[in-house]
Amino acid sequence: MTDKTDDAATDLLIKEVDEDLRQEQLEQTWKKYGSLITGGAVAIVLAVAGWQGWTSYDLKQRQASSLRYAEAAGLAEQGRKDEATETLEKLKSDGTKGYRALADMRLADLKQQAGDFLGAAALYQRLAADSGVDKVYRDMATIRAAYLVVDTADPAALDKSLEPLAAESSSWRHSAREIQALTALKRGDDARAADLFAKIAEDAAAPQGLRTRAAEMLAATSQRARS
Repeated sequence: MTDKTDDAATDLLIKEVDEDLRQEQLEQTWKKYGSLITGGAVAIVLAVAGWQGWTSYDLKQRQASSLRYAEAAGLAEQGRKDEATETLEKLKSDGTKGYRALADMRLADLKQQAGDFLGAAALYQRLAADSGVDKVYRDMATIRAAYLVVDTADPAALDKSLEPLAAESSSWRHSAREIQALTALKRGDDARAADLFAKIAEDAAAPQGLRTRAAEMLAATSQRARS
């Protein structure tokens, strides 16, 4: 037998031995861990099924909350405020998280429309203080409450409470600064009021209506300071 033939035979024998060893190792591994592997696979299947079930349930709950909120909005538009309030109160108690916050917002709006400004402000303030509510809703509630109590609240305290929302990085800075300017006028600080109104009027990102109002207030404040 030639050397080449011997080498080929040796290689083949080595491959067969390796294959036998791998097969034996697999069998030993399966005997030792097979039940764990099977259990893990079953757990994965159950977890996926559970997640899909929860997703389906959550979607149905959100759809149901959406329909009830739309129903309440429709009742309010029809002037059926008592029925709208009742529907919103139920949504607050058993609706999904986001729609509970929206229900509170709508209830406060209904109170405001009815002339109950303090009641509306109280609802907004409660919503703003609820750490379980998304920040976007809490910030909106803070601004709405501040507008409602700007004539009755302590000016200095209200001004300070709005500082985070008046920051340059805040999307609510325009409204927060307008309220702060009004509190400055109440305190007789015309210079601070003028500065805040100027920031709003010169901010291209501010809503046009708010910029126009700020420019008018700036002119009036500046004229009063000169007189």
